[in-house]
Amino acid sequence: MSAQNSVGIQTLLDAEREAQKIVQQAREYRSKRVKDARSEAQKEIEEYRQAKEEEFKKFEKEHTSGNKKAEEDANKEAEARVKEIDEIGNKTGSKVVEQLIAAVTNVKPEPPR
Repeated sequence: MSAQNSVGIQTLLDAEREAQKIVQQAREYRSKRVKDARSEAQKEIEEYRQAKEEEFKKFEKEHTSGNKKAEEDANKEAEARVKEIDEIGNKTGSKVVEQLIAAVTNVKPEPPR
């Protein structure tokens, strides 16, 4: 009977070792799957980030071009105004200078009221 018990115990020990191997394989498989999932998620995140970056650049390009057009229009208008002011200055500049000199040299002091 002790031989039979010994064989039974040995069978249980063998089953336990086999169970430990199966558990270890399952842990390794799970670890590999977690790494693969993490790697796949990182790849998807990078693809999503790149897609959003391209979308932002396209949006920025579309809206910046409108600003450039407005800026060019404003610059043209400013240049036209400067030319207009220069022309007026050239036409009436000497009169203005004469009036300023006259105002400075012909002082009429008045007492404060």
